[in-house]
Amino acid sequence: MRRRKISTLSFAEKDFYLDEFHEKSLLLVLRASDLSSETDGNAALEVFETLLKNETQLLFLIEAAETESEQRRVRSLYKYLARVAKVPSPSLVVLPTDGTEDDVLVPIWTVLRGSEVCIALWPPDSAVPLVTVAQRIAVSLRVYKVVFLDAAGGISTGGKSLSFMTGAVLRELLRPGEAEWAGLGSRRPLLEAICKVLEGGTSSVTLCPLTGLGRELFTYEGDGTLFTLTDYCQVEKLGIDDFREVEQLLQRGERDGYLKPRSPQETTLLLLHGYGARVGPAPGELAGFCALLPYPESCTAEIVGLSTITRYQGEGIGGRLVDQMVAEGEQQHLSYIFACTTQEGAQRLFERHGFRRVAPDEVTEEKWQDYNPERKQQVAVYRRDLPGANPQ
Repeated sequence: MRRRKISTLSFAEKDFYLDEFHEKSLLLVLRASDLSSETDGNAALEVFETLLKNETQLLFLIEAAETESEQRRVRSLYKYLARVAKVPSPSLVVLPTDGTEDDVLVPIWTVLRGSEVCIALWPPDSAVPLVTVAQRIAVSLRVYKVVFLDAAGGISTGGKSLSFMTGAVLRELLRPGEAEWAGLGSRRPLLEAICKVLEGGTSSVTLCPLTGLGRELFTYEGDGTLFTLTDYCQVEKLGIDDFREVEQLLQRGERDGYLKPRSPQETTLLLLHGYGARVGPAPGELAGFCALLPYPESCTAEIVGLSTITRYQGEGIGGRLVDQMVAEGEQQHLSYIFACTTQEGAQRLFERHGFRRVAPDEVTEEKWQDYNPERKQQVAVYRRDLPGANPQ
């Protein structure tokens, strides 16, 4: 695989994901036949190089036939990665198909003991499928993350792509006949392997095409399906270490038009009163945000900046944030909390969580000081009275 000119990765969220992968181990599972496209290969090389420079340990498990073309692709890939990782004497690990588990794991660690990268080869004609040996390696070594690179990409059912799937949903899909009914019968072995990897202790599994690897690993939208055993969703007050990541999320919401533009000072107030929803084992991936801005004179507060990262939309993250804000309001003995929005989806969300639509003058006057009169006419105002409060 020759490396041609590669454009620099420019994903705004990349640094946050690199922080997550720093000094962690990733198992990447693919087929040498998928390396035939120079465009896809170059895009993947850039991601691999970025990860290695991030001090992420990469273990490749590649299904490779004995043909000259596939062996050449693998050698070319390894020579390139060896230069990036500064490995003095490149070598490929040919895993035994008839050995014990230790016979498979020992040569892998022998290489990784002195290198950040290892390429292990598995023959396509083995009695043990590639996904099964990947599952066994992942569970035995307790790698941080597994990435299955598949030309078919992530999981889609009924014409809808699923960007996120929990273990409970995955197990339901693996019930007898369910995968077949959903048109995923051919992918059942892969889904079973993913389930066993998660149950074996790996924090998350990604399934995506080679060409979309960068977008899958380094962006909020992704380009495949992310699997976690449970959603582990926790809503907590933001800390200063969260501010940069959340500020980028708010800026994206402003660019996309579902959050109103704010000054740096206004954004800072949101961060200081903000809450983040994170999914997965601690510290978890940022899945959503909102702030609870206080109005002390009227003993109330406003839910502001409610947003969910693209890949987690439809997973109930917004509802969890709203429920937490209600709980916070009750704990602070507020009279009521309210929200203003122009988004129909947000309006339905607030209605489902016990808010009623009210006229603008039914919430504190503090809200409307220096507020744009035109926007005031456009927003829908929702209010929820809290237990023990006197209706105002």
